[in-house]
Amino acid sequence: MKANLIRLTAIAFCILSSISIYSCKKDSATTSQDTTSANLTTAADDQQQVSNESDILNDDANTALNGQTVFSGSNSSSVSGTGNTEVNGIGETGHFSGLINVHQLICDATITYDTANNQRIITIVYDGTNCWGNRTRTGTVTITTPYGQHWKDAGATATIAVDALKITRLRDGKSIVLNGTKTYTNVSGGLLVDLATLQNIVHSIKGSLSVGFDNGTTRTWNVSKLRVFTYNNGIVITTSGTYSDGTDNNIAEWGTNRFGDSFKSLISEPKVIRQDCDFRLVSGQNTVITDKGTSVITYGLDANGDPTGCPGSGTYYFKLVWTGVNGKTYTIIRPY
Repeated sequence: MKANLIRLTAIAFCILSSISIYSCKKDSATTSQDTTSANLTTAADDQQQVSNESDILNDDANTALNGQTVFSGSNSSSVSGTGNTEVNGIGETGHFSGLINVHQLICDATITYDTANNQRIITIVYDGTNCWGNRTRTGTVTITTPYGQHWKDAGATATIAVDALKITRLRDGKSIVLNGTKTYTNVSGGLLVDLATLQNIVHSIKGSLSVGFDNGTTRTWNVSKLRVFTYNNGIVITTSGTYSDGTDNNIAEWGTNRFGDSFKSLISEPKVIRQDCDFRLVSGQNTVITDKGTSVITYGLDANGDPTGCPGSGTYYFKLVWTGVNGKTYTIIRPY
């Protein structure tokens, strides 16, 4: 009897131990899966935010370069859709008619132009105001161009130096801080004021940015892009990647993400921003490759993950489909 009781106790202990071990394994697997899903979502959101804000900086630089005759070389007599302006009271008498209204397009900053002693320096100081309704920016961007060059010239270059530019997204308080330098080239020549007539303008951007994330990490991201401006009910900007590492082409950004993983981000479908959609990203696709797996991120979707129209002030979503090296997959849909 005593032997049977001992045997039954031992069996019960083994069963309970097995249940406990299985539960621990199950909990661990669930936690691991949740962590992976959360990390994938965060990495995809970082990709969208950093890439988008970097492109907006390019747009701000382009706007500023179009905004003063000494820099732009504009001879236009009219500005399509923006009106004419003198920028910060700086300019040349009789040459204001072809200028872009800088403060209409960069409403959260003070822009100054320095041409003294043959210098060609534009300084943009972001003031933290929320004129766009979705985020705030503080920090400084300095744009320099060679003396005697005009931005309208084919092959004209500008150096964009980014200093402690902090961007805070209002819907969730997420912040990034950008530092670094990019080279901006007007490949085709031409100015935005003449886009409706020119039909297309081609720019290239190459450089390196230090990205500070809100978890305290700082990473380096490299950039290599081609942006084509066309006119269709307003400005349409189509972006593609231009770097090749010998294995993949169309790479737009590469470096290390906040989790310490090396990555390369291909633009597998051109990314399109439209003026008639409030200058928002309305379509396109990134393929992000790490040694842990591949994420395909599709933009311009609704909450169900289907392509949507032009919502203006509404919400766009991206859909991430991740495939791990072990064949596991995750699908995530999030707003941007």
